Amino acid sequence: MPKITALFWDVGGVLLSNAWDHEQRQQTLKQFGVDEADFESRHETLLTPFEQGKISLEEYLERTIFYRPRSFTLEAFKAHMLSLSKADPAALQFARDLSKSGKYLMSTINNESKALNLYRIQTFGLREIFSLFVSSCFVGLRKPDEAIYRLALEITQKPPEESCFVDDRAANLESPAKLGMHVIQMQNPEQLRQDFSKLGVAS
Repeated sequence: MPKITALFWDVGGVLLSNAWDHEQRQQTLKQFGVDEADFESRHETLLTPFEQGKISLEEYLERTIFYRPRSFTLEAFKAHMLSLSKADPAALQFARDLSKSGKYLMSTINNESKALNLYRIQTFGLREIFSLFVSSCFVGLRKPDEAIYRLALEITQKPPEESCFVDDRAANLESPAKLGMHVIQMQNPEQLRQDFSKLGVAS
């Protein structure tokens, strides 16, 4: 088996909590007293351009929440959205250790809007771990589209057989596996460590 030289990581659901997934949206809408069905219908039409960096967080919120007067401000709602991001300390430390080993090219491949992505990169010190961020908001492509994985391989010039991608969702692993990348579905940090070890990946 070829030696693994590049590790590609999802962020939400692997290293951090999901930024703005259904569970986070549901909790927030209930807290702020926003009708969920109305919001979700608006959210669905805007999700792709939002995560591809084509509309800002402010524009997204103006079109999903603040299309009518509210008893709370856009800034208060945005601050709450950002506060939903939490680290998985064990997973984050494991990624940091692998990065410090100097053995692997470390990159993300993730779907996130620009404001949330930049906030999470800054808040959780991800620049110290990763040298490349193949984020949907930067490249205009989203998982599970095969094109985003192909782009990551082309940018890094890493052969797929020397690469491994980690994601918590099985659907996001199908395209990279088809391209010849090793894939791991994240369940918890210890399982991730064991699955990496089977591929010869260790700090």
